[in-house]
Amino acid sequence: MLYIIKIKGTTKIPDFVQIRDSEMTLIAYFRLNQVEKGLEKNGLQNETDGITHLLKDMPYGKIHEYNIENE
Repeated sequence: MLYIIKIKGTTKIPDFVQIRDSEMTLIAYFRLNQVEKGLEKNGLQNETDGITHLLKDMPYGKIHEYNIENE
C-alpha cells in the first residue's frame, strides 16, 4: 500500500507529489509535471499508468491510498 499526496505549489514553487509507504515514510518526492520521470527514478515505473490516472482526478492536499498491483 502506498499513500499519495498532491501538493499545490505557489507562484515560485511548482506543484509536487509525495509518495509514502504503509509506515508513512517518504519514498518519492517529485514535481507534478514530471510524474513519469519521478516514478522511474524511484523504482515505481510499473505503477506509472495507475498513479498518473489517479493524480489527474485527485484533489490537492488530500491523502489517497493506492494499492500496488503486484502486492
